[in-house]
Amino acid sequence: MVKPKKHLGQHFLLDDSVSKRIASSISCFSENIKVLEIGPGTGALSKYLLAENKNVIAYEIDRESVDYLAANFPDLDVRKEDFLKLDFTEFGNQKLIVIGNFPYNISSQILFKILEAKELVVELVGMFQKEVALRVSQQPGNKQYGILSVLIQAYFDVEYLFTVDEHVFDPPPKVKSGVIRIKRNTTNKLSCDEKLFKRIVKTAFNQRRKMIRNSLKIFLNDKKTNHPLFTMRPEQLAVQDFIELTNILESP
Repeated sequence: MVKPKKHLGQHFLLDDSVSKRIASSISCFSENIKVLEIGPGTGALSKYLLAENKNVIAYEIDRESVDYLAANFPDLDVRKEDFLKLDFTEFGNQKLIVIGNFPYNISSQILFKILEAKELVVELVGMFQKEVALRVSQQPGNKQYGILSVLIQAYFDVEYLFTVDEHVFDPPPKVKSGVIRIKRNTTNKLSCDEKLFKRIVKTAFNQRRKMIRNSLKIFLNDKKTNHPLFTMRPEQLAVQDFIELTNILESP
Protein backbone atom coordinates (compact mmCIF):
# COMPACT_ATOMS: atom_id res chain seq x y z
CA MET A 1 0.00 0.00 0.00
CA VAL A 2 1.16 3.54 -0.74
CA LYS A 3 2.45 5.49 2.24
CA PRO A 4 1.67 9.23 2.46
CA LYS A 5 4.77 11.40 2.10
CA LYS A 6 5.13 14.45 4.29
CA HIS A 7 7.35 16.37 1.84
CA LEU A 8 4.58 16.13 -0.79
CA GLY A 9 1.93 17.34 1.63
CA GLN A 10 -0.01 14.08 1.22
CA HIS A 11 -2.99 13.34 3.48
CA PHE A 12 -4.87 10.35 2.06
CA LEU A 13 -8.65 10.44 2.42
CA LEU A 14 -9.90 7.28 4.15
CA ASP A 15 -13.65 7.92 4.39
CA ASP A 16 -15.42 6.63 1.28
CA SER A 17 -18.56 8.64 2.01
CA VAL A 18 -16.56 11.88 1.91
CA SER A 19 -14.82 10.83 -1.33
CA LYS A 20 -18.17 10.05 -2.93
CA ARG A 21 -19.64 13.34 -1.75
CA ILE A 22 -16.74 15.32 -3.25
CA ALA A 23 -16.94 13.49 -6.60
CA SER A 24 -20.73 13.91 -6.76
CA SER A 25 -20.35 17.67 -6.16
CA ILE A 26 -19.38 18.09 -9.82
CA SER A 27 -22.49 19.58 -11.40
CA CYS A 28 -21.67 19.30 -15.10
CA PHE A 29 -20.37 15.79 -15.84
CA SER A 30 -20.39 15.20 -19.59
CA GLU A 31 -18.57 12.90 -21.99
CA ASN A 32 -17.57 16.08 -23.87
CA ILE A 33 -15.71 17.49 -20.86
CA LYS A 34 -12.38 16.13 -19.62
CA VAL A 35 -11.96 15.71 -15.86
CA LEU A 36 -8.49 16.53 -14.51
CA GLU A 37 -7.77 15.10 -11.07
CA ILE A 38 -4.85 16.59 -9.15
CA GLY A 39 -2.98 14.41 -6.66
CA PRO A 40 -5.10 11.23 -6.81
CA GLY A 41 -2.91 9.42 -4.25
CA THR A 42 -4.51 5.98 -3.84
CA GLY A 43 -7.56 6.69 -6.00
CA ALA A 44 -10.06 7.59 -3.26
CA LEU A 45 -11.77 10.05 -5.63
CA SER A 46 -10.71 8.41 -8.89
CA LYS A 47 -13.00 5.39 -8.54
CA TYR A 48 -16.08 7.60 -8.19
CA LEU A 49 -15.00 9.88 -11.03
CA LEU A 50 -14.50 6.92 -13.37
CA ALA A 51 -17.99 5.67 -12.50
CA GLU A 52 -19.38 8.95 -13.87
CA ASN A 53 -16.96 9.76 -16.67
CA LYS A 54 -14.30 7.61 -18.33
CA ASN A 55 -12.59 10.78 -19.58
CA VAL A 56 -10.42 11.31 -16.45
CA ILE A 57 -6.76 12.35 -16.47
CA ALA A 58 -4.95 12.08 -13.13
CA TYR A 59 -1.82 14.16 -12.42
CA GLU A 60 0.47 12.70 -9.77
CA ILE A 61 4.14 13.38 -9.01
CA ASP A 62 4.65 10.49 -6.54
CA ARG A 63 6.05 7.50 -8.42
CA GLU A 64 4.70 5.01 -5.82
CA SER A 65 1.17 6.41 -6.26
CA VAL A 66 1.48 6.38 -10.07
CA ASP A 67 2.43 2.67 -10.04
CA TYR A 68 -0.38 1.83 -7.62
CA LEU A 69 -3.00 3.69 -9.67
CA ALA A 70 -1.82 2.11 -12.94
CA ALA A 71 -2.12 -1.36 -11.40
CA ASN A 72 -5.50 -0.80 -9.73
CA PHE A 73 -7.32 1.57 -12.10
CA PRO A 74 -6.64 0.43 -15.70
CA ASP A 75 -9.24 2.88 -17.08
CA LEU A 76 -7.53 5.87 -15.45
CA ASP A 77 -5.15 7.95 -17.59
CA VAL A 78 -2.41 8.49 -14.96
CA ARG A 79 0.34 10.95 -15.80
CA LYS A 80 3.47 11.46 -13.72
CA GLU A 81 3.41 15.21 -14.21
CA ASP A 82 3.30 18.33 -12.09
CA PHE A 83 -0.07 19.99 -12.69
CA LEU A 84 1.45 23.39 -11.89
CA LYS A 85 3.68 23.02 -14.98
CA LEU A 86 0.87 21.85 -17.26
CA ASP A 87 0.65 23.47 -20.69
CA PHE A 88 -3.08 23.87 -21.30
CA THR A 89 -2.58 24.36 -25.04
CA GLU A 90 -2.53 20.55 -25.37
CA PHE A 91 -6.30 20.64 -24.79
CA GLY A 92 -7.08 23.12 -27.57
CA ASN A 93 -10.62 24.37 -26.92
CA GLN A 94 -11.56 21.31 -24.85
CA LYS A 95 -13.65 22.23 -21.78
CA LEU A 96 -12.24 20.99 -18.47
CA ILE A 97 -13.32 20.14 -14.93
CA VAL A 98 -10.63 20.16 -12.22
CA ILE A 99 -11.03 18.18 -9.00
CA GLY A 100 -8.89 16.95 -6.15
CA ASN A 101 -8.05 16.56 -2.51
CA PHE A 102 -5.37 19.18 -2.98
CA PRO A 103 -2.06 19.15 -1.08
CA TYR A 104 -2.24 22.10 1.32
CA ASN A 105 1.20 23.37 0.34
CA ILE A 106 0.19 24.05 -3.29
CA SER A 107 -3.56 24.72 -3.05
CA SER A 108 -3.33 28.49 -3.65
CA GLN A 109 -0.97 27.89 -6.59
CA ILE A 110 -3.54 25.52 -8.10
CA LEU A 111 -6.14 28.31 -8.03
CA PHE A 112 -3.76 30.75 -9.72
CA LYS A 113 -3.07 28.04 -12.33
CA ILE A 114 -6.83 27.71 -12.93
CA LEU A 115 -7.00 31.45 -13.61
CA GLU A 116 -4.47 30.92 -16.42
CA ALA A 117 -6.91 28.51 -18.05
CA LYS A 118 -10.16 30.30 -17.23
CA GLU A 119 -11.31 30.03 -20.87
CA LEU A 120 -11.20 26.23 -20.58
CA VAL A 121 -12.05 25.39 -16.96
CA VAL A 122 -15.82 25.34 -16.50
CA GLU A 123 -15.78 24.01 -12.94
CA LEU A 124 -13.48 23.12 -10.06
CA VAL A 125 -14.39 21.04 -7.02
CA GLY A 126 -11.61 20.90 -4.48
CA MET A 127 -10.75 20.13 -0.90
CA PHE A 128 -8.52 22.77 0.66
CA GLN A 129 -7.33 23.73 4.09
CA LYS A 130 -10.53 25.21 5.56
CA GLU A 131 -8.94 28.64 5.94
CA VAL A 132 -8.12 28.77 2.19
CA ALA A 133 -11.58 27.48 1.20
CA LEU A 134 -13.21 30.21 3.30
CA ARG A 135 -10.88 32.86 1.91
CA VAL A 136 -11.81 32.04 -1.69
CA SER A 137 -15.55 31.97 -0.96
CA GLN A 138 -15.81 35.05 1.29
CA GLN A 139 -17.66 38.22 0.34
CA PRO A 140 -16.45 41.79 1.02
CA GLY A 141 -16.49 42.99 4.61
CA ASN A 142 -14.82 39.90 6.02
CA LYS A 143 -11.26 39.55 7.36
CA GLN A 144 -10.68 36.42 5.27
CA TYR A 145 -11.62 38.22 2.04
CA GLY A 146 -8.43 38.84 0.08
CA ILE A 147 -6.48 38.61 -3.18
CA LEU A 148 -7.66 35.11 -4.09
CA SER A 149 -11.28 36.00 -3.26
CA VAL A 150 -11.29 38.91 -5.72
CA LEU A 151 -9.30 37.30 -8.54
CA ILE A 152 -11.28 34.04 -8.49
CA GLN A 153 -14.68 35.72 -8.03
CA ALA A 154 -13.98 38.00 -11.00
CA TYR A 155 -14.37 34.99 -13.30
CA PHE A 156 -16.03 32.27 -11.21
CA ASP A 157 -19.01 31.81 -8.90
CA VAL A 158 -17.78 30.27 -5.64
CA GLU A 159 -19.72 28.07 -3.25
CA TYR A 160 -18.48 26.67 0.08
CA LEU A 161 -19.96 23.15 0.21
CA PHE A 162 -18.95 21.42 3.45
CA THR A 163 -16.29 20.97 6.13
CA VAL A 164 -14.23 17.78 6.56
CA ASP A 165 -12.81 16.76 9.95
CA GLU A 166 -9.19 15.83 10.56
CA HIS A 167 -9.73 12.18 11.59
CA VAL A 168 -10.79 10.95 8.11
CA PHE A 169 -7.24 11.37 6.74
CA ASP A 170 -3.98 9.43 6.98
CA PRO A 171 -2.10 11.12 8.52
CA PRO A 172 -4.65 13.47 10.14
CA PRO A 173 -3.82 17.11 9.31
CA LYS A 174 -3.64 19.65 12.13
CA VAL A 175 -6.55 21.67 10.76
CA LYS A 176 -9.99 21.06 9.26
CA SER A 177 -10.54 20.97 5.51
CA GLY A 178 -13.20 22.66 3.40
CA VAL A 179 -14.67 21.67 0.04
CA ILE A 180 -15.61 24.38 -2.44
CA ARG A 181 -17.08 24.42 -5.93
CA ILE A 182 -16.22 27.19 -8.37
CA LYS A 183 -18.10 27.51 -11.65
CA ARG A 184 -17.17 29.73 -14.55
CA ASN A 185 -19.38 32.80 -14.75
CA THR A 186 -20.39 34.69 -17.88
CA THR A 187 -17.51 37.21 -17.74
CA ASN A 188 -15.27 36.70 -20.77
CA LYS A 189 -13.25 39.85 -20.15
CA LEU A 190 -13.31 42.42 -17.38
CA SER A 191 -14.33 45.94 -18.41
CA CYS A 192 -10.87 47.26 -17.54
CA ASP A 193 -7.18 46.54 -18.13
CA GLU A 194 -6.96 43.02 -16.64
CA LYS A 195 -3.21 43.12 -15.93
CA LEU A 196 -3.56 46.44 -14.12
CA PHE A 197 -6.60 45.08 -12.23
CA LYS A 198 -4.51 42.18 -10.93
CA ARG A 199 -1.66 44.51 -9.86
CA ILE A 200 -4.08 46.84 -8.08
CA VAL A 201 -5.79 44.00 -6.20
CA LYS A 202 -2.45 42.54 -5.06
CA THR A 203 -0.99 45.92 -4.05
CA ALA A 204 -4.12 46.93 -2.12
CA PHE A 205 -4.30 43.70 -0.10
CA ASN A 206 -0.57 43.66 0.59
CA GLN A 207 -1.29 46.78 2.67
CA ARG A 208 -4.79 45.80 3.71
CA ARG A 209 -4.94 47.99 6.84
CA LYS A 210 -4.40 51.14 4.84
CA MET A 211 -7.04 53.14 3.02
CA ILE A 212 -6.98 52.66 -0.75
CA ARG A 213 -5.69 56.24 -1.22
CA ASN A 214 -2.52 55.31 0.71
CA SER A 215 -1.99 51.72 -0.43
CA LEU A 216 -2.36 52.67 -4.12
CA LYS A 217 -0.35 55.89 -3.94
CA ILE A 218 2.12 54.44 -6.47
CA PHE A 219 -0.68 54.35 -9.09
CA LEU A 220 -2.06 57.82 -8.35
CA ASN A 221 0.95 59.80 -9.61
CA ASP A 222 -0.21 62.94 -7.74
CA LYS A 223 -3.66 62.57 -9.31
CA LYS A 224 -6.31 64.20 -7.11
CA THR A 225 -9.50 62.26 -6.57
CA ASN A 226 -12.41 62.58 -4.20
CA HIS A 227 -13.99 59.28 -5.21
CA PRO A 228 -15.35 57.52 -2.09
CA LEU A 229 -13.59 54.24 -3.03
CA PHE A 230 -10.29 55.84 -2.05
CA THR A 231 -11.45 56.28 1.56
CA MET A 232 -12.17 52.56 1.96
CA ARG A 233 -10.02 49.54 2.79
CA PRO A 234 -9.53 46.68 0.31
CA GLU A 235 -11.65 44.12 2.18
CA GLN A 236 -14.64 46.47 1.77
CA LEU A 237 -14.44 46.43 -2.05
CA ALA A 238 -16.28 43.99 -4.32
CA VAL A 239 -14.94 42.85 -7.70
CA GLN A 240 -16.92 45.59 -9.46
CA ASP A 241 -15.37 48.22 -7.17
CA PHE A 242 -11.86 47.05 -8.09
CA ILE A 243 -12.82 47.24 -11.78
CA GLU A 244 -14.02 50.82 -11.26
CA LEU A 245 -10.85 51.64 -9.34
CA THR A 246 -8.72 50.24 -12.18
CA ASN A 247 -10.52 52.41 -14.73
CA ILE A 248 -10.10 55.53 -12.55
CA LEU A 249 -6.37 54.90 -12.10
CA GLU A 250 -5.86 54.11 -15.78
CA SER A 251 -7.54 57.31 -16.98
CA PRO A 252 -5.26 60.31 -17.76
